[in-house]
Amino acid sequence: MHDTAPQPASSRDEHALIADWIRLEGVAGVGCRTAHLLLDVFGSPAAIFRAGRAALAAHVPAAQAAALCAPMSLDTARIVEATLAWLRDPAHAIVTLHDLDYPEALRHIADPPLLLYINGRRALLSAPMIAVVGSRNASSQGKANAEGFAEALSRAGLCVVSGMALGIDTAAHEGALRGEGSTIAVIGTGPDRVYPARNRALAHRIAEQGCIVSEYALGTPPVASNFPRRNRIISGMTAGVLVVEAAAQSGSLITAQMAAEQGREVFALPGSIHSALAKGCHQLIREGARLVETVDEVLEAMRVSPLVRQAAPPPACNDALLAALGHDPVGPDELLARIGGDAAALAGELLALELAGVVERLPGGALQRVVRAT
Repeated sequence: MHDTAPQPASSRDEHALIADWIRLEGVAGVGCRTAHLLLDVFGSPAAIFRAGRAALAAHVPAAQAAALCAPMSLDTARIVEATLAWLRDPAHAIVTLHDLDYPEALRHIADPPLLLYINGRRALLSAPMIAVVGSRNASSQGKANAEGFAEALSRAGLCVVSGMALGIDTAAHEGALRGEGSTIAVIGTGPDRVYPARNRALAHRIAEQGCIVSEYALGTPPVASNFPRRNRIISGMTAGVLVVEAAAQSGSLITAQMAAEQGREVFALPGSIHSALAKGCHQLIREGARLVETVDEVLEAMRVSPLVRQAAPPPACNDALLAALGHDPVGPDELLARIGGDAAALAGELLALELAGVVERLPGGALQRVVRAT
C-alpha cells in the first residue's frame, strides 16, 4: 500500500522548489548561461516557467522559449522523483544558487552551477577553502607532499578541496581528513556514483567526516567531459589552488588556469628538472604562480587573501538586518524569513558584514552578530 498521508505544506513547497530547479537544468537546449540570464530577468525557476512564451521570447530564441513552456519531460520527472527519495537521507542536501549557504566565492564566477548536490557536512560550504590538486600518476614523494601539506592546511583551519581522483587528490583528501578543516571532494559524476571505484572507501569517509559536492544529477556516469568542467568548481570555491605535481599536459593545469582567471592565488611546488611530473609546476611558476616550499608560505599568502580575511572598513549597515539578527545565533533560512526580500541580495549583505567582522558564521552555518567592546 502507498502512504497517502499528506505532506506538511513546507515540505511540499520545498519539493516543488527543488523540482523547478531540476526542471530548469533539464530543459533541452537551455544551458547554464541561458539559465543565469533568465534567472536575472525573472528571479526564480518558478517565475521562468510562469512567464509565458512571449515574455521568454523577448530574452531567448523562440525554440528555447517553446522548450521552457513545454511540460516537464518524463526523464526529468524520473530524476526529480529519484532526487526527492535521495534527499530523505539527512546527510543529503541540495543547495541552489539562491540559498544563503551557497559558497559565496563560487557564486561570483562566470558560470556558477545552478545546483550543488551535497553528501556530508553542508556547513563546510561556508568554511575558508584551499584546493590541493595534481597528477593522477603521482610519485611517492608527490603523494607524501600532498598528504603532508593538506594535513597541515586542514589543521590550520582551512578546508581542503580536491577532486577525489587517484594520486595527488586522494593523498590530499587523506591528509585533510586528519585536521579540523576537513575536506570537500568535488566529483564529476552524480552524487550517487563513486568514481574511481577504487576510492569507494575514501568516498564514504569523506561523506561522514567531510563533504562530497556535485553539480550533476543523480545517475550521471563518469563522462570524460564532466571532469574538466568540474574543475571550475574546485577553483571557484576556494581562495587559492596548490598544485603539488603535474606533468606538462596535466588536467591540474586546467584547474590552475581557471583559478588564475577567477582571481585566485595559484601556488606550485617545484621539483627536479629531470622529473616529467615537475614540468607542469615549473610552467605555472614561469607564468606567475607562487613558488612554495613550506606550508607556512601558503598560509602567509592565504591569511591576506580577500576570500579568507579582508581588512576593510565596516559597510553601511542595514539596521533592519541587524535588528533581525538580534544577538543570538540564527540560521540563514530563519533570518531570511524574518527579513524577507531576495535571498541572493541578503547573502551579499551578510558576506560584507562577515568580512567587516560585524557578523560571524558559526559551525553549522548559523550566524551571530559580533559586538565589539568599547
